[in-house]
Amino acid sequence: MTSLLIKLFVKDSERVGDKRVRENYGTVTSVVGIIINLLLFVGKFLVGTLFGSVAISADAINNLSDAGSSLISLISFKISSKPADREHPFGHARIEYIASMAVGVIVLFIGFDSLKESFFKILTPEPMSKSFIVLAVLLASIFAKLWLGIFYKSVGKKINSEILKAASADSFSDVLSTGATLVSALVWMFLDFNIDAYVGLVVSAFILVAGLKILNENKNIILGSSPDPEIIETIKEHALEDERILGIHDLIVHSYGAGATIASFHAEVDGKGDFFEAHDLIDNIEKQLLSEHNIACTIHMDPIVTDNEEINALRMQVEGIVKGISASFRIHDFRCVTGPTHTNLIFDIEIPFEDKRTNKEILNLVEEKIKNINETYFAVISVDRV
Repeated sequence: MTSLLIKLFVKDSERVGDKRVRENYGTVTSVVGIIINLLLFVGKFLVGTLFGSVAISADAINNLSDAGSSLISLISFKISSKPADREHPFGHARIEYIASMAVGVIVLFIGFDSLKESFFKILTPEPMSKSFIVLAVLLASIFAKLWLGIFYKSVGKKINSEILKAASADSFSDVLSTGATLVSALVWMFLDFNIDAYVGLVVSAFILVAGLKILNENKNIILGSSPDPEIIETIKEHALEDERILGIHDLIVHSYGAGATIASFHAEVDGKGDFFEAHDLIDNIEKQLLSEHNIACTIHMDPIVTDNEEINALRMQVEGIVKGISASFRIHDFRCVTGPTHTNLIFDIEIPFEDKRTNKEILNLVEEKIKNINETYFAVISVDRV
């Protein structure tokens, strides 16, 4: 079904890097979401009202909110496809993150409202009517939401859309909450025991958890989360496939939404090589990353000494000291400045965020151990948390 919808309504579907193709994907998924959720809302609301089930009514309102979320998704895809302008030089793709936050807020609002309704029903319980129509509607809803969640997840992964990933998580949460409502209906029909209001609490909890998860994930993206490991590997592979690039460091990746990735890093080259040749090499890497992966990259060239035995031996000693403190530490940009009374060993040290020691504590350890090699060595260290 997913493949058929894409084939019918998305032209050039494999060109997901094209903004228009991506917009078409978003439009199709959003419209499908609106239609399915409105149909589920109408069916559940009628059943919940006619047969007196607060759990089904809460589930119906949740579907209505999902239809509203799909409408927000549709609008966000239209806006995110707009080209960059003077006010937004990096484009409009980040609107999806804001739209996803709006979806999360709506989901939370619905969750709190159904929670309140369930509490009222516990205090003033009402009998439910028994009907196989209830079971049929709930089963249909479970299958519809399961397919919709898979549909959202598939398209969201293909076009790297946070709002579709959020919609997928919400749909799978709805499968669980509707399943709980189905259990409530079965218990009432066959055991004559009304747990509807209590199941309404469970449904509300599923809705609230889904809303909080959506908000948390998009909050992290907006604040600035770690880059996708696949992007990091892609950049490293392209940079290091030419043996003239001896190493890279200080890699920074900024995401301005799908298809709008900006990166920078330092590339180490032989200090005695041809600088015009190295510059041309770096230009080609930048062009390749942009044309093949849509990553706008700025590369800083770092010339390093490769044929000085004394400096190489010192570098290895310092690397051993740093690795001795923690195997996860590494150094780069190692240089020596020799004077008549002392020698400065200048380098950067990369320290993972997970290491809870302060930078000062770590630097004191490194400096002390370097002094043990030679009292005239002074360490000039810059710290990079990675």
